[in-house]
Amino acid sequence: MADHVHVRLSEALSVSEDGELIEHSRCRCGATFTKVFDAKSAEPDQPPGS
Repeated sequence: MADHVHVRLSEALSVSEDGELIEHSRCRCGATFTKVFDAKSAEPDQPPGS
């Protein structure tokens, strides 16, 4: 029996009333995931070597 690894396929992006970025994704097996990014307190992504 093989182990299952979730592959997160992006479905949608939305913004909450509080300004948070919300990423909705799913796996082909039916599992769903929601990731919330707080834009107010997060540092911007920095390119490698910066």
